[in-house]
Amino acid sequence: MSTPVALTIAGSDSSGGAGIQADLKTFAALSVYGASVLTALTAQNTKGVTGVHLVPPDFVTAQIDAVFDDLAVGAVKIGMVAQAPIADVISASLARWKPAHIVLDPVMVATSGARLLPEEAIAALRSRLIPQATLITPNLPEAAALLDEPIATSDEAIAAQGRRLLALGCPAVLIKGGHGQGSDSTDYLISSETSIALATPRVATANTHGTGCSLSSAVAAGLAKGESLEAAVRNAKAFISGAIAAADRFTVGHGYGPVHHFHRYY
Repeated sequence: MSTPVALTIAGSDSSGGAGIQADLKTFAALSVYGASVLTALTAQNTKGVTGVHLVPPDFVTAQIDAVFDDLAVGAVKIGMVAQAPIADVISASLARWKPAHIVLDPVMVATSGARLLPEEAIAALRSRLIPQATLITPNLPEAAALLDEPIATSDEAIAAQGRRLLALGCPAVLIKGGHGQGSDSTDYLISSETSIALATPRVATANTHGTGCSLSSAVAAGLAKGESLEAAVRNAKAFISGAIAAADRFTVGHGYGPVHHFHRYY
């Protein structure tokens, strides 16, 4: 039996709570072997991002080619693409290698509020990467930014934005409700066939650093193991809900602390 492998293409978080580091922790926690391609280095901690160093696009291509040339990648998670030329080479590389599943997390703003993606890179997401994705996982502000619309505040408005995101070319959208209000945190899985609301009790904690990265990589891990999209999303939601609920076991940093990726183990 082959070992399930997932690849994350994303930026590095020097404090270890988000980005590549969160993705690899998530893969490991879910019994999937993780490979990584770096798009950017960030000088970052729980309080914010103080610097970004971009990886040259040709070296992003070299990393992707090296991984696919040797490893049987079952699913790819794409996080911070940093700039339009990097989005372009990711798109071209994945078109060559044709992975079975691509989960795109359109990372635009860090939990701390720092902007991570310029406008021209957002345009590249819309035109190049979203049409290649199996699933995109925007939060409420990101969904609004992709559509150049106000943030949705009702179930009906969220569902409508999901349908408009489908029109960009992806077969499924998971709109994350962590930025919403109310006692439940509800995510919405929307495709041409179905619309499913996934609700869990909202946890009162400031330790939410890396939640979006971890959720999207958990979905990729499930797909790499052969789960259906709906099963992968439901299992990822359960995993990240547990990681948030256990986050206060950590005392890490002075800002938005990390979630507990290994809450099932210690």
